[in-house]
Amino acid sequence: MVEVSFLRSWTSSMTGIDVPINIDIRYIFRRGDSGFYSYAIFDRHEGMPAVKVDQIRFVFRLNKDRFNYMALSDTRQRRMPTMRDVKTGQVLAYPEAVLLTKPHNPQFTGEVDDKYQYSCENINNTVHGWISLDSDPTVGFWMITPSNEFRNGGPIKQDLTSHAGPITLSMFVSPHYAGKDVTMEFEEGETYKKVFGPIFVYLNTASSENDNATLWSDAVQQFSKEVQSWPYDFPQSKDYFPPNQRGAVFGRLLVQDWYFKGGRFQYTNNAYVGLALPGDAGSWQTESKGYQFWTRANAKGYFKITNAVPGDYNLYAWVPGFIGDYKYNATITITPGGVIKLNSLVYNPPRNGPTIWEIGIPDRLASEFHIPDPYPTLMNKLYTKKHSDKFRQYGLWKRYSDIYPNDDLVYTVGVNNYRDWFFAHVTRSTGNKTYEPTTWQIIFEHKNDIISGNYTLQLALASAADSNLQVRFNDRSKDPPHFATGRIGRDNAIARHGIHGLYRLFSINVSSNLLVKGKNIIYLRQSKADTPFQGVMYDYIRLERPPAI
Repeated sequence: MVEVSFLRSWTSSMTGIDVPINIDIRYIFRRGDSGFYSYAIFDRHEGMPAVKVDQIRFVFRLNKDRFNYMALSDTRQRRMPTMRDVKTGQVLAYPEAVLLTKPHNPQFTGEVDDKYQYSCENINNTVHGWISLDSDPTVGFWMITPSNEFRNGGPIKQDLTSHAGPITLSMFVSPHYAGKDVTMEFEEGETYKKVFGPIFVYLNTASSENDNATLWSDAVQQFSKEVQSWPYDFPQSKDYFPPNQRGAVFGRLLVQDWYFKGGRFQYTNNAYVGLALPGDAGSWQTESKGYQFWTRANAKGYFKITNAVPGDYNLYAWVPGFIGDYKYNATITITPGGVIKLNSLVYNPPRNGPTIWEIGIPDRLASEFHIPDPYPTLMNKLYTKKHSDKFRQYGLWKRYSDIYPNDDLVYTVGVNNYRDWFFAHVTRSTGNKTYEPTTWQIIFEHKNDIISGNYTLQLALASAADSNLQVRFNDRSKDPPHFATGRIGRDNAIARHGIHGLYRLFSINVSSNLLVKGKNIIYLRQSKADTPFQGVMYDYIRLERPPAI
């Protein structure tokens, strides 16, 4: 084995030229491996000036004359247009999205290509790469990431993978699908040290009739081997934590909602449970500096987090099917070789009273709502077969103006279902690159007498992009509105073909004097309308009546 270190030490003479961080990039080659490992060590000493860091990544640009087939998953793989095809195409609403007009391969004519169409969540961003399908022998080049501990934003943050170029990326830190909220900001003199990686760059060859399937399958198997070997015991940096210097946390998470199944304890099957730097509940979404360690609870809510780097953390969780975020009330201190066994933990999700009605599924996604068909002239053929991938098509935000050219969405409780709810609350085009705010309505009947006290509107957002969501009850012109989020969101998930960005929950008190017996209307107005990409995606909406006395 040989490990090579390329160290760039920052000095005051580099002020304003290079980022004030000592950066050590390492490559490891081992006899018998078909590839190499690489990692980076970022180190800030006292006295270094303040700095903001948006992105940290490894980038590999492959031979454009050889690598022509890209694979991201079992179903997301295809021959790809070249970078020349992209550069000679017609730029659409933003520079990354291009209509291919003169591709070298006629099969791509009329398709849209956009690097953000190939993004995925960290939890699934495990192996991807390229194949030189027409060479002899056929060669595969793969980016394998055996752990997410060094990535920012937690397990469901989305990021780039591979795209036309041919380019393969390993993203460690980025603002993609989150915005500047996740930017790493260092104050003057703030010290810092973190190891990003190692990742494994794997190469394989095949000479069968089904080369792409053979190479992809082999790369997936190699990923499994790397996971079994994680954390590695061979990196030589003293800043890397080998297996015997890490700790673990075991426990069980239950959920108790007093108005769900009689308030009985429920198993948190598939709950996300993780360690991240101390902060408020849900702060892991925007945390970029520290390590994060996540797992999924089993069918009975038991979880185990292994191989955690020593340090102080909070334990966080969120449970699909329930709103809100959980945070354990004590600091978790991981020590080398230490094992922490927690008692059964109980999450009480936000709830003030029984459900009157609900829209959607509380899973932090907008995928259950109506996702329109893409424009036939603006399609990526990779996503024409699976409905679950339809949201990755270009231009879906524009379809709202087609479906609702004059009047906005009206949802009647008991008549409509969530499939009728448009997936993104966006602006409406009025022509000449101008846009207007849109106001959605939820109509419902309150058959019984109004109960004195506060009702609650639980409003969970899956995404927000430069928006101000205003909520009014039975008075469309109320100024100021009964509730407003204020300006929120920079995740840009609408434009970048994401079905979610950062999660936000608003529990809105609704005075009983705002509602009436009989027909009621809730008005949801997204008031900012400078671009086609401003808007929100809803995760889940629920109206609760006051609690019984």
